[in-house]
Amino acid sequence: MDTIFALASAQGKAGVSVIRISGPLALETSNQICDHPLPAKGRGLRVIQDAQGDPLDEALVLSFAAPASFTGENIVEFQVHGSTAVVSAVLDALSARPELRIAEPGEFTRRALENGKLDLAQVEGLADLIDAETEAQRKQAQVILAGGLGQLAERWRTDLIRAASLIEVTIDFADEDVPVDVTPEVVELLSGVENDLRRETSGVQIAERIREGFEVAIIGAPNVGKSTLLNALAGREAAITSEYAGTTRDVIEVRMDLAGLPVTLLDTAGLRETEDHVEGIGIALARKRADQADLRVFLAEPGEILDMEMQPGDIRLVPKADKREDQAGAISGKTGQGLDQLVEHVSTVLKTRSTQVGIATRARHRDMMENALTSLTEAQVVLRRGSEFYDIAAEDMRSAIRSLEMLVGRVGVENLLDEIFSSFCLGK
Repeated sequence: MDTIFALASAQGKAGVSVIRISGPLALETSNQICDHPLPAKGRGLRVIQDAQGDPLDEALVLSFAAPASFTGENIVEFQVHGSTAVVSAVLDALSARPELRIAEPGEFTRRALENGKLDLAQVEGLADLIDAETEAQRKQAQVILAGGLGQLAERWRTDLIRAASLIEVTIDFADEDVPVDVTPEVVELLSGVENDLRRETSGVQIAERIREGFEVAIIGAPNVGKSTLLNALAGREAAITSEYAGTTRDVIEVRMDLAGLPVTLLDTAGLRETEDHVEGIGIALARKRADQADLRVFLAEPGEILDMEMQPGDIRLVPKADKREDQAGAISGKTGQGLDQLVEHVSTVLKTRSTQVGIATRARHRDMMENALTSLTEAQVVLRRGSEFYDIAAEDMRSAIRSLEMLVGRVGVENLLDEIFSSFCLGK
């Protein structure tokens, strides 16, 4: 196994930068560039030197002995002063050593996976934690990183192995009298796992939205103040506003943190009949994105017939409250009237939906759990046919077990790893 190194903190000027080395020669190499030896595990203040013995920096050095480290290998981390010159000099000194090589993207985490320190779901949780922008995203990623999904999958797997074992014992003694009918226990085990899987798969869509962001579309006729409202909510001039209808022809997106939830606001083209080809494309796109959005805010006059059907949770408001005598249910992006109430309403709706979230967060998780569900459903159908079909039921159970093992990366995910780890930085 190669010994690898990389900058583990962000590029650029900082108070402290962290350079990580992992592999069998991590401690030996570190001793050769420090002014005196390091403990096998522990910390110390050392002067880092180049090949000629000239000092490069004084650093706090942490050493971790395998297997009690992030990667499961020997690790040394240098906490150096975070100037570009210092970091570059230390990296150059490490690059000059033939026993070391620069790490590939995500290689430290990949080694943690290969050495059993993390399962694949935890790796994905780590990636989500690094990308987290809101409190909800942070909390969700922490649950996955802590092994929540892996623990669930292991419990399901244990129950299915027990159920399959009971059935296989019945098969093995098919020509003899088995003293106990195992079918009730098998059915109970399969039903318990099936119920858990259904609950988790139903929550994946909401979990994906927390990870990627909810979409809230602002919809209405041309020139009702959609772009002004978007700018007011965003706190900046994100969209062009004018008194001319049809100014917005594309969907303008603004990402923001709304009460701890990631939300993308969509300013859509005004809905109307038009002979302008380009505006027509924008209106068609607006309808499509609005249909796909999690929530829609309609700006419409009282009694106005909407061009789109409202869905549960959607909000209807009267536009341009600053120009009205009757301001009931009205909002103004220009003066800010009604903005706080709108934000509170949207937050409440999305928070309510977020309570339905499961632990699984990705389409891959949902696919594996749905595969397991399909196998369990087939197993229960076969069980009802009688003992002569138990061998088929046992194979269905084994198929469900394989799906759960793929969920946490034990088997059959080699083709996914390069794609997953390519999103990591070199030092992670």
